[in-house]
Amino acid sequence: MTDVATAPGRHYLDHASTSPARPQVVEAMVVWLSGAGAADPGRVHTEGRMARAAVEAAREQVAALLGARTREVVFTSGATEAINAATFGATASAAPAPGRVVVPAVEHSAVLAAAKRHGAVVVGVDAKGRVDPDEVLAAVDEAPTALVHVQWANHEVGTRQPVATVVEGCRERGVLVHVDAAAGAGHDAIDFAALGADLLSVSAHKFGGPKGAGALLVRRGLRVEPMIVGGDQERARRGGIENVPAIVGFGVACDLAAGGLADDAERARSQTTRLVEAATAVDGVVTYGDLHDRLPHIVCVGVEGVEAEAVLLGLDQAGVAAHSGSACSSESLEPSPVLQAMGVEAERSLRLSVGWSTTDADVDAFTRSFADVVGRLRALGR
Repeated sequence: MTDVATAPGRHYLDHASTSPARPQVVEAMVVWLSGAGAADPGRVHTEGRMARAAVEAAREQVAALLGARTREVVFTSGATEAINAATFGATASAAPAPGRVVVPAVEHSAVLAAAKRHGAVVVGVDAKGRVDPDEVLAAVDEAPTALVHVQWANHEVGTRQPVATVVEGCRERGVLVHVDAAAGAGHDAIDFAALGADLLSVSAHKFGGPKGAGALLVRRGLRVEPMIVGGDQERARRGGIENVPAIVGFGVACDLAAGGLADDAERARSQTTRLVEAATAVDGVVTYGDLHDRLPHIVCVGVEGVEAEAVLLGLDQAGVAAHSGSACSSESLEPSPVLQAMGVEAERSLRLSVGWSTTDADVDAFTRSFADVVGRLRALGR
């Protein structure tokens, strides 16, 4: 069966949603999918010890990419689980009584949904999608707070957040901070130790690793209640047998990302700059987010006069895969809360994102087709 993401005539510009697994990742995983490789890493027989060694080697690779200690890495099924575990653990461990959760309006839906289960206070953002640290800390000061969420950078428009300032203010107040770094990990240099955050979540499939693998980093010395119980895996911090093949693949993806981080970021920024230039050359197209202080691989534009669904379908017919924050392009019935919080039209948004497999030909395909697609759609609306 043909791989759709690499099929002839197709050009994949939706890496921020999910990125194809790197060939080295797939190759490494296959070894652990059958036979002795399928052993339980919690067993003392030879096969079990081999599986344990593979898991711990991957833990070292993940820790190295994120500037963490190996013991701070808790493997999960992805960032969504890690986010929920961070929120549950922080609120369940709060003393003497659970406090509120402070969360910016532009956080990922997994963060917002988890926070709202625990008495969320939502903080607004500016027109570029950036939160004001003073507003976050003012919300913390209003009432007892168990946890503050702040993303590394925005997943829709790429805007980086003032994470270090928020973390510093919360540490002064004795409040835990969770950083959702799923959009940035593998694309930006992240140093968990230097950042000083308490909790940080990542997902492997955002930068060439497998789906079904992620991690929650838990600061050394911090003890939070586990969300998933039923076993002593992950040092009793997450019950359930380890997904060895996915964890191995996650480790390889981290190793590859760490080895080429600066070069990949430079290439991605060059490619997304070209995408923006091509898009904004069309009348009535504007950019969303901060074009300067942003993730290198994500840009977002708004297209006046046509709805996002029509643009996406037109691009798809031209062989280009992209994404929009509009309700029509997602599983949700509501448009992107990120774009709503920024005060821009989600129904006009188009997110373009590149990754490890993006070529200049992929960018060229967009530059050739975008103006024609928009022009035809606007003509139909007259």
